[in-house]
Amino acid sequence: MSDFDRLMAWQRTTEALGQVAGRTGWDQEAIMPRGSAPQRAEEMAALEEVLHARRTAPELGELLAKATAPDAVGEANLREVRRSYDRNIKVPADLAAELARVTSLAQGQWAAARAKGDAPAFLPVLAEVVRLRREEAAALAEGGDLYDALMQDYEPGGNADQMAAMFDAMRPRLVALRQRALDGAPAPRLSGDFPKAGQLTLAHEIAGAFGYDFQRGRLDLAVHPFSSGSGMDVRITTRVDERDPFNCLYSTIHEVGHACYEQGVDAAHLLTPIGRGASMGVHESQSRSYENQMGRSEAYCGWLFGRMRDVFGDIGLTSEREFYRAVNAVRSGFIRTEADEVHYNLHVMLRFDLERALIRGELEVDDLEGAWNARFKADFGVDVDTPANGFMQDVHWAVGLMGYFPTYSLGNLFAGCLMAAARRDVPGIDAGLAQGDPSLATGWMRERLQQFGALRLPVETIERATGEAPSAEPLLAYLEAKFGDLYP
Repeated sequence: MSDFDRLMAWQRTTEALGQVAGRTGWDQEAIMPRGSAPQRAEEMAALEEVLHARRTAPELGELLAKATAPDAVGEANLREVRRSYDRNIKVPADLAAELARVTSLAQGQWAAARAKGDAPAFLPVLAEVVRLRREEAAALAEGGDLYDALMQDYEPGGNADQMAAMFDAMRPRLVALRQRALDGAPAPRLSGDFPKAGQLTLAHEIAGAFGYDFQRGRLDLAVHPFSSGSGMDVRITTRVDERDPFNCLYSTIHEVGHACYEQGVDAAHLLTPIGRGASMGVHESQSRSYENQMGRSEAYCGWLFGRMRDVFGDIGLTSEREFYRAVNAVRSGFIRTEADEVHYNLHVMLRFDLERALIRGELEVDDLEGAWNARFKADFGVDVDTPANGFMQDVHWAVGLMGYFPTYSLGNLFAGCLMAAARRDVPGIDAGLAQGDPSLATGWMRERLQQFGALRLPVETIERATGEAPSAEPLLAYLEAKFGDLYP
């Protein structure tokens, strides 16, 4: 075996162990008994110790120094292994294990405290998560910006100043569009009975139509919907509110976007460093394209209107246009995952500013709830009523995902670019959506982006798929055209 072959064999085992750790995390959120949390935290810490040891092993460093890639795919794999190795050797093994242990415990404590609206019960463990992530950031940054150091885990090459500039460019047009919609005629609402069984039946049907392969995955329930895994085992979750079926259906489509990316990676790349999404921003481009630009399109809403009446009977709306307006209603609300396309990025901007301040030490955990509530009132004009509708609504901070939130808006920006290119390249996308068939659009995504995994860096991934450098203009033009029509 060549040095490169030995390196890839080493990495294949590491990647397989990483998949086991990810599946253990899925189990914890989806089906693990709550009483198992203390033991699961120790198990997660043990797995992280093993993974960290493999990712920082001297023999891995020696192989990296000697290995020569045989081709462009090999070069990409070497790039990803080097990036991981260079980052991991900066983080002490005991810190990596402690982060895994504490965030595993924090996840359960967050869920319990959120259900009770008990912020004081959650703050101590959140403070410990923030302390550990600051320590990790300091090790990674080596004197540079702490938040930028954490962002590299989710968006290689990105930085906070770039994100802030993007948000500054988007905010005025989003705020103007928001005001136009809020000043317009209110959108109609669904009414009727939406039993859990019917929602899940329809969610399974829709997931399959969007290309999710149930032979290599499954759909379960969780407090916060998510997708987990890659290749031959990619699992998704959703949640059910019997008063609001859109919550279940559109959460499912969103997670299917993530899952189809992972299922769509070329099988030759599986259990290699490039056998996964290129970044969280690129990942989010898939989920937001599927959920919004396909699933909330006027064409698809026309089909879904009829299908929902088949499943649920009277839904309180009498026309496809009314249904389309209900699906895309613009309303100020507390919950990011339920936000309309106009408000969504404003939710992300709030979280970006707060978590950046937390990691930089400009904001402490004890002051987080007050800072959140004041910012939310300023941005959305509404007083937060409970912690579950405020700073405790997302699982991300409990599990230490600081630096992750801005990738949601970056994903929206990428989605705008991708769908503009797909509509340019593929006639008939809307005709298919009107029949409940998104395959023309999802097929374009698989061919132009998904199959390549992390072969290319994020920006190049979008450029190769679309033929153009990414910008916010396609997204903003799409939003202004869509909501200008809905709120004339």
